[in-house]
Amino acid sequence: MPYSWKGQTDAPGRGTHAGATGVQERIQFMRKLKVGMIGGGGPGAFFGKVHLRAISLDGTRELVAGALRSDPKAAKAAAVEWGIQGFGDYASMLNAWKDGDIGLDYVVIATPNHAHFAAARACVEAGMPVLCEKPMTLTVAESEELSRLVTRKKVPFILAHSYTGHPMMMLAREMVHGGDIGDIRKIESWYTQGWLASALEQSGQQQASWRTDPKRTGISNCGGDIGTHAFVAATWVSGLNVKKVSARLNRFVKGRVLDDDFNVVAEMSNGATALITATQIAIGYKNDNGFRIFGTKGSLEWHQEEAEKLLVRRGETDQVYWQGGGFSFFPKAVASYLRTPAGHHEDFFEALANLHTSLEREIRSRNGEKVPPAYDHPGVKEGLAGMKFVAAAVKSSKGKGVWTKV
Repeated sequence: MPYSWKGQTDAPGRGTHAGATGVQERIQFMRKLKVGMIGGGGPGAFFGKVHLRAISLDGTRELVAGALRSDPKAAKAAAVEWGIQGFGDYASMLNAWKDGDIGLDYVVIATPNHAHFAAARACVEAGMPVLCEKPMTLTVAESEELSRLVTRKKVPFILAHSYTGHPMMMLAREMVHGGDIGDIRKIESWYTQGWLASALEQSGQQQASWRTDPKRTGISNCGGDIGTHAFVAATWVSGLNVKKVSARLNRFVKGRVLDDDFNVVAEMSNGATALITATQIAIGYKNDNGFRIFGTKGSLEWHQEEAEKLLVRRGETDQVYWQGGGFSFFPKAVASYLRTPAGHHEDFFEALANLHTSLEREIRSRNGEKVPPAYDHPGVKEGLAGMKFVAAAVKSSKGKGVWTKV
């Protein structure tokens, strides 16, 4: 099945992306990519509409269909509210695409964790590109199966670690991989929140309820939900793998089954040490995600809540790099993801939109369109590695911090 709709007759249009110099350049596109969504709708849902904004941000993609809730009737009602074609379940949406009754180029999976695998597997088996929320699946075994399937079918697949779409996080990765700070000796990465410092799930709050339920979130709440962001910061940016871990997971709120505090010491593939931590019980903290990477020639520091700034320490002097289209220090791989000149903020929605842009570029390139190269954002490799990391941390913590191979 081709990625474009076999019945597509749209007239050619034009899309806008930032060029390597940061100045807006015009790129000829045949049409907008058409996107379907699984999950993400209904009262209390959050990330579905975040994806909706990210999809539409550049004017080169549009959400046209969805199976937005697990209840078929509610799913169709949510689609009416969003102004898209609704389906009672994702199988019906995929079948409509296979039959040529609807045009789809890729699908976003924005369900709770337990529903990622079945939907992703069905899409990949059908040849449909996927952008899937993290963590990739509920279990390591599911991630292994999905990884093998994506590799065999060669279907484009991006894992929605939203913060990796921030251009300054991408720049940090380019600098590290280019040897700018030398050999890595130590990494500190973290994600600090306070929203689950009390038993919010007991009030019926939807986001808290499913995240603290092992049937829907898996073996780790804090580790799977935000610890994986800290893990990706430590590994995707550095280019290193985690070899083994010593972990302590805590449940501070009475009555919880899963962790709300996640602490890992890790040995990296080059012998470096990483401190990878996450917590949801730090009262007053919102989304304090970030990392420090210490090398033989310098150090890097980035904070998600100040996402447009990257600090580079070189010993006697510190350098602050600010985000902005047109700055010469951005390599082409990053510059083409910038949308505005310096001083005009690009943040959370733009970061997620950059992941959609990477998937869009891969799809368009496969269709023979001339587009800038897609950045190497996280996919099934990082998804599987993240699941193995969390599983090893849970095992280590049960063994009172015993060193555990990943």
